[in-house]
Amino acid sequence: MQLWLIPSLYAAASVVSSLVLPRLEARYFAHDLDLSISSAQAFLSAVASGMMALTGIVFSIAFVMVQFNAIVYSPRLVVWFARDRLLFHSMGVFVATFTYSLGTLAWVDRGGNGVVPFVSCMLVASMLIASVLLLAQLVQRLNSLQITQVLRIIADKGREVIHETYRAVADTGSRKSSDANLRRISGPFSLSIKHQGKPCAVTRIDIDGLVRQARQADCTILVDCAVGDTLLEDTLLLRGSRAKSTLSETELRKCIRVGDQRTLEQDPKYALRLLVDIAVKALSPAINDPTTAVQAIDQIEDLLVRLAKCDLETSRAFDADGTLRVVFQMPGWGDYLALALDEIRQYGRDSIQVMRRLRSALADLADAVGGERAQLVNAYLDHLDRSIERSDFDPQDRAAARVEDRQGLGLSHRQED
Repeated sequence: MQLWLIPSLYAAASVVSSLVLPRLEARYFAHDLDLSISSAQAFLSAVASGMMALTGIVFSIAFVMVQFNAIVYSPRLVVWFARDRLLFHSMGVFVATFTYSLGTLAWVDRGGNGVVPFVSCMLVASMLIASVLLLAQLVQRLNSLQITQVLRIIADKGREVIHETYRAVADTGSRKSSDANLRRISGPFSLSIKHQGKPCAVTRIDIDGLVRQARQADCTILVDCAVGDTLLEDTLLLRGSRAKSTLSETELRKCIRVGDQRTLEQDPKYALRLLVDIAVKALSPAINDPTTAVQAIDQIEDLLVRLAKCDLETSRAFDADGTLRVVFQMPGWGDYLALALDEIRQYGRDSIQVMRRLRSALADLADAVGGERAQLVNAYLDHLDRSIERSDFDPQDRAAARVEDRQGLGLSHRQED
């Protein structure tokens, strides 16, 4: 459901209730509230005007959250915070309280009968209490704007998507594939599907759905796009190799889900992207906050350690009979390292604190992986040394920058001569 519909539905429900409930109350539950007409009118008027002002405050809070995150953290976080459902539900309850109060006010002393509707006034009081509780929740939600909370939320999403993505890949992929299966994806291709329409981002690829389609047509599908890619006009989406029956283009297109922007649904890279954005923004001359960059590296290292435990090379999906059905694209260890470290190393090369924290992260990763992955990590360590040599540090600062320190500055482990 579109988020803008939430406050609209609250407002519509309150208007309908304000027209129907007082009539039902007057007919079936004619109980007068022991309150003077002037007091009831003053109460309902105060609630209506107060809720109107409170709704304006909520809009202001939303605007501040959007602006703050765009300027301090990353423009890509703007939509994430602006789409907070609590914000839209709060606005809906505030508007509903305002409109229902006005509707109830119209039934006080209606036609000069001197009656104050009991149920409607009690409902207004209940909605007022609910509004106060929601306002308290909104104020508490401002705590999520703290940098440690923002980093933790992003990293938690990253840990979740890593677990879900590579568990799903493990369920459909296999490292075993015969030469005969691999030859089937070399062509000729009986079907090619291209993107038509405005630019958009790939948010999810339904591998299971593609496997079913390929099995029905007895063919192999080669997916030419990856989650996170931006699709332009005529961008190749996928191809079908030697299909023995007709592939449904409509069903295949449904398996490539797109959106206006990238999401964390099936994209571990995007969590790293957001964390790197925050670190790079913190290292900009306008902010100059290397400690925030170090905090971002803490979360980045944790995600890399988790990725190091995953089978990143699995990019083939098989059916129940073990026949190769889908070949898709997944980022490798080198892709994750480049995304997570290159920009921070580039923009943090003049910060001793960042260099020390990067060295500690790389040293820990080198101990956690082996084989080709360890060679890539060691290559990054060598690159880090060369960056320090090319920096404007004096010899003493260069020596300090080569120290491993999980805190950046304050807890050195060992120093390389």
